[in-house]
Amino acid sequence: MSHQNEITAEEALARLKEGNAKFLQAQTSIGDVSPQIRERTAKEGQFPYALVLTCSDSRVIPESIFSTGIGELFVVRVAGYVADKTQLGSIVYAVEHLHTPLVLVLGHTNCGAVGTALYSHKVDGHLTTIINLIKKAIGDEKDYDKAVVLNVEFTCNAIKNGNIPAKVVGAVYHIDSGKVEFLEN
Repeated sequence: MSHQNEITAEEALARLKEGNAKFLQAQTSIGDVSPQIRERTAKEGQFPYALVLTCSDSRVIPESIFSTGIGELFVVRVAGYVADKTQLGSIVYAVEHLHTPLVLVLGHTNCGAVGTALYSHKVDGHLTTIINLIKKAIGDEKDYDKAVVLNVEFTCNAIKNGNIPAKVVGAVYHIDSGKVEFLEN
């Protein structure tokens, strides 16, 4: 029984891209959710090859988008796909304790949180923290699609600035087509 990932960040990214290509043609989820995989991960533990930080939006389902099953992705979901101390703690857990080599920040089109940051002048309560982070990310940007990308990049930089020892990549999921646009530089 292996106790660490034996996959590189580059291999993990290639698997995500291949999985999204499969998803674009799928009618149902094709990830492994069999009794055998549940039993194996219960006994041997989890060794996800990628962490996906994404939005809580019900239309964004990373396991389906990347054609994965049980134990393959460590998913952190928060409205607006922002990263504060809580999300960074989850990322550190996956990277340092589960040896996950890749962190993917997955933004998406038609994000309500980004829309709120762009167009709402008054936000109260618990949503304030999220919207303030997005506003900081997008600055004076008024173009919705550019704001989504800026928010992804800002979150990627927050993770990188946290000195987390993993490759960090941003992407945007297009909810109308299912395609993931990777923002590699």
